Amino acid sequence: MKKFLRGLLLTPLILFGLFLGWVWLLGQIPVPSSAFMLQHNVRAFFSEEIDYVRYRWVPLQEIPPALRLAVIASEDQNFPDHFGIDIEATRAAIQAYREGRSSGGGSTITQQVAKNLFLWGDRSRLRKVLEWGLAILLEWMWSKERILEVYLNIAQMGKQEYGVGAAADYLLQKPVASITAQEAALIAAVLPSPARFDLRQPSAYMRSRQAFILRQMNALGGERYLQRLSAP
Repeated sequence: MKKFLRGLLLTPLILFGLFLGWVWLLGQIPVPSSAFMLQHNVRAFFSEEIDYVRYRWVPLQEIPPALRLAVIASEDQNFPDHFGIDIEATRAAIQAYREGRSSGGGSTITQQVAKNLFLWGDRSRLRKVLEWGLAILLEWMWSKERILEVYLNIAQMGKQEYGVGAAADYLLQKPVASITAQEAALIAAVLPSPARFDLRQPSAYMRSRQAFILRQMNALGGERYLQRLSAP
C-alpha cells in the first residue's frame, strides 16, 4: 500500500517534470508542429473538403522586423511589458463578455502561443485557465524573442497555412525576407480570422485594418520598438 501511495504521488510529479523538459526543448529547437496543426490534420483526414496543413519553420532573424512589429501592433502592444497575461485587457474582455458585448481580445501573444501549441480551440473556462498557466510558464522559461518567433511560425495565416513560411510560400509567393511593411500589416490583419480572410484577395475590411496597423506601427516608434524585447 505504501508503495502504491508513493507511486500515486510521484507519478504527477514525474509527468510534470517531463512536461517541463518538453517545454524547455521546444524553446531551443524549431517547433515541429502544434496542437492546432495536429487537430487540423485530423479533421483533414476525415474530410475531403479540408486540406492538410502547410508549414515551414523560419528562424526569427530571417523574419523582417516589420512583420514582427506588425503582429505586436495588431495583437499585443503591451507584449514587452507583461508577464504573459495583460491584466487590464483581460478585465476589459471579461467585463464585455458579461455585458454580452464582443470581448475585443484580451489574449496576449504569449497566451496565443500557449493555446495554439498545447491546447484546443473552444472557449471553455478550463481551457482559459490552462492557457493562463501555460502563458506564465512560457514567460518564465522562454525569452520574449523566442515567444514571438514561435508565434510567427505557428499562428494560422490561411485556411491551411500556418506560420510565415507557409504564408510567404503559398499565399504571397515570395521569400519571407522580401515581405514589405504593407504586406506585414496585411498578414497581421488576417490573424483574427485566418480561415475567413484571404491574403490573396484582401477585402475592404482587411485593407482598412491594414491601414490601422500601419498607423499603430508608426505610433509605437517603428522598428526601434523591437529593442524593448531584449531589454533586461
